[in-house]
Order: sequence, then structure tokens, then C-alpha cells
Amino acid sequence: MEKDKGWRFKGNESKYIKDVLDSGFGASESGTMNEKLEKKFSEIYNLKFGVTANSGTSTLHMALNSFGVGPGDEVIIPSLTVAMCGFVVWQCQATPVYADVLEDTFLIDPEEIERKITDKTKAIMPVHMYGNMCNMEKIMQIANKHNLYVVEDCAECQLSSDNMGRLAGTMGHVGSWSFENSKHLTTGDGGIVATNYEDLAVSMRKFASAGFKNLTAISGKTRISRDKFQDPKWERHDTLAYNYRLPELCAAVGLAQCERIEEFVKLRVKMAEDYLEILEDSQFFIPQKEMRGYKNTYYTFAAKFLGNQYNISWYDFRKKYMELGGDGIYSAHQLVYNEPCFKENSIGYGKTPIAEKLQKELMLFTTNQRNEKERAIQKNALKMTLEFFK
Repeated sequence: MEKDKGWRFKGNESKYIKDVLDSGFGASESGTMNEKLEKKFSEIYNLKFGVTANSGTSTLHMALNSFGVGPGDEVIIPSLTVAMCGFVVWQCQATPVYADVLEDTFLIDPEEIERKITDKTKAIMPVHMYGNMCNMEKIMQIANKHNLYVVEDCAECQLSSDNMGRLAGTMGHVGSWSFENSKHLTTGDGGIVATNYEDLAVSMRKFASAGFKNLTAISGKTRISRDKFQDPKWERHDTLAYNYRLPELCAAVGLAQCERIEEFVKLRVKMAEDYLEILEDSQFFIPQKEMRGYKNTYYTFAAKFLGNQYNISWYDFRKKYMELGGDGIYSAHQLVYNEPCFKENSIGYGKTPIAEKLQKELMLFTTNQRNEKERAIQKNALKMTLEFFK
């Protein structure tokens, strides 16, 4: 039976898109869709300011620029993450410094961060991989000790929290989220940054919106009189910047998605709980560790595959799983410094032996099944695959 690929968009998406079209892409009395999305998302995370953008990569770039990251600076990132984390450091003409990860949580090791700090370090970018939150308590202690900025990459993390209930994205200076199509919430593509720091919000908004001088922390509109705006003497831009703005139609989708955020998270957690139950006694897997009291919201279900100890290859297990109806198993991304564009151009430094080993072992199972029927297919495929190789 063919999947209903549009099942995630059965809320108010169509209504809000129609509202944008009916307005002629203008603002209603209650503001633009981008303004509404920024307000709604910031309220969910209890942060003062939100700034939307056209991708989660753009939002990271915006954050680093607001920190003043530039030539000669270093930014510490995990090597076990997507290449875009390295791209944005390079875009700032700074140097990515690669920190290793913890073998059980697969997340950046705070002690590694401290070891990698130099007099050139400007910022730290912890990445909450696969829905699992980093130890932000320790990371912020290190950052405050060394007077460093922190941007939390929450691209794969919605509503994850630590043992004190603090949400991922709320403890650093800036939280950055992706709205790419595979994420918990989507606008097709897009992203958002949120912060409690007004000066950072102003900087990020200007950097993302062509440097218009009238922009503020809470508004993407240049609300000035027509006479002034049409005056040939009017000077519009006071900041060198990019155009990273999120289209209104995408923001309309994002606003509707925010209204269902808890539903989407619960569905992913439920699928992950099913995987955990099946793998509880399996000798072939060690699931990603969730620190005591933390809440993982499972963008994907990550586990270390030990099949090589039993002469079962990563590829053979994946092939059999898919033959038996599984939705597919993804690998971890190549380490940032092993991607050809970084390796061939000698961008960044720092070796990470734990991440090197993990990258070859990790299996990432999908969690975006919409109901019990779809979850049952994945559960049965995994059970039968484990039985086949037993």
C-alpha cells in the first residue's frame, strides 16, 4: 500500500498558505507569517527572540557572524556531524577545530572541548545528534570559564531536555534549528534561530535580511513611511549581509507545524521505544545512551552495530532488513574532516579516534512512521532480521 506522503500536512498548512496568497504576500493585521512563526516558536522554547531563515545552515552562519567570528578565529565542533557545521565556520573565514565524541552518547565530549581551546577559540558549536541532548551544563561552564560564545545546533532535536527539564537550544547564547523536510517540523526547507540576547537577534536578522538598517530584534519588516522609503536620498543598508530570508509560504507551513510539535515528537519517541524493546537483549547492537533524566526525541534511532564481531557486515544486515520490509538504515555522515572538500583543502584540524570508529559502526533507523500499522512493519522487519542472523 502506497504511503500518504502528505500526512504531516493535514493541519492548518493549507489555510495559512491561502491566507498568504489572499493577502498578496502582504502582512495581515496580526503580522506576516514569518513574524507569527518566530513568535510561536520562541514561545515554545521560552526565548525572547526568533529569526527565521531559508535553512538550518544559514541559521548557524547567522549565529557565528553575530558572535563576531572571523579570520584568525577558531570554532570547536564535533567531527561526527554534518559537513554544514564545518561549512559555516569556513564561510566566516575561521578555522573549525574538531573535537571527539563520547562513545556511549555519540555526542561531543566536554572534556575534549576544553582540551581543544586555544587563545584563538571564539565559539563552541555542540550538536545535539539524533535527538539526544549534549551535556550543556558542562559545556556552558567551560564556555563561561573561557569567555566563549555557544551556538547549539538543534537541527535534529525538538523538545529534547536535560535532567533539569531545560530544553535543548535554550542554554547557549543561540539555539539553531532546521526545518528541512526530514526534521521533526518542516517548512520544506528552512530554519530558525532563537535567543534571549537582543543584540545577537538584531545582528542575526540584519545578516539574514540584506542588512536593512531599520530591522529590529522582533520584526523582519522595514516599517517606515513611503515618502522616506521612496526618497532618492534614503540609505537602506548599514550592514554587509546575505539574503537568507524564509519565504512567506514556507513560514505558513512552519506555523501550522508548530501547532502539532508535541504530536510529531511523540510519534518518533514511540517508534524509538519499539526499537529499544526489540534490541534489549540483542548482542548485535548498543543503542545510543540517554543520560539519566534526559529526554531524547529521536530524530532517528541510533545504535552501534556489533555485527562484525559475529562475521555479519553492516551492509548485509541492512540489505536483509530492507528485504524483509524495513524502511532503510542510514549510516552516520562521514566525519567532517574526511569529506573531500575539507580534506583536499586542509580545512580545520584535530583528530578524533572515537568518532572515527563510531562512524563505521552506527546504524540509524527511521522514526517518522505515522501510526501503529507503519511502526509494526519496521518492528517485524527488525525482529525477522535479528532472527535470521542469530
